[in-house]
Amino acid sequence: MTDQRLFEKTWFYRFRLPDGRVTNTYDDGALDAVHTTRLSMLRGVVRERFGDSLAGHDAIDIACHQGWFSTQLLEWGADDVLAVDARAEHIADVELIRDALHLSKLRTLQSDVHALEPAKLGQFDLVLLLGLIYHLENPIGALRQAFALTKHLCVIETQVVPGMSGMVDYGSYRFVRPLKGSFGIIDETDDTHGPEASTLGICLVPSVEALLWILRKIGFSRAELVPVPDDGYEQLRHGKRVMVAAYVD
Repeated sequence: MTDQRLFEKTWFYRFRLPDGRVTNTYDDGALDAVHTTRLSMLRGVVRERFGDSLAGHDAIDIACHQGWFSTQLLEWGADDVLAVDARAEHIADVELIRDALHLSKLRTLQSDVHALEPAKLGQFDLVLLLGLIYHLENPIGALRQAFALTKHLCVIETQVVPGMSGMVDYGSYRFVRPLKGSFGIIDETDDTHGPEASTLGICLVPSVEALLWILRKIGFSRAELVPVPDDGYEQLRHGKRVMVAAYVD
């Protein structure tokens, strides 16, 4: 019997349940396009690196929210998926969905990204960092955590801001340095109670140039923008959000 709690709340994602029903979503599915576009882009880069199936591979979904992408990885055959989120209510949602879908290979961990311990957790074939770093005041620290956890591929999806380029005097006109990109400061200090907002409120959002440069500088062998489908979500089509595939090997 399907747990009625699944239908007593509004979900951020449209989950299809074993009895054929789907969960209720915000604005009757108005947000579905961003999720399906991300999923299509993720599927493409995962297939390119691991093939049609994730069998024999594990993954960690950092800032998993309600676990929608975690469940998709298991549908693609992953042996084990660890869903991580800082908010207790999100972990409770993941566990509710996990039990409803009978996903025994889906594990959960409540943790802030900066509190993760790669030495204890080990490395994962696939690391997801979707919709997170633009809600953080230390996005570079989060990316370093992701690198430490990545065995093969890390996929990052984020809002981005316009870039800056050029040369700056760095203490003196005799010491000139090139800009490698830029960050924009976004104020979410009044929204930290919201389930899709920052937990601290001060957010540093990277430019595309900054994100790609940082990923390479912290140790990834290469970092590439993931192509957006022609019918994809408007922010991704117009470069206001990007998905990046960062490789260790």
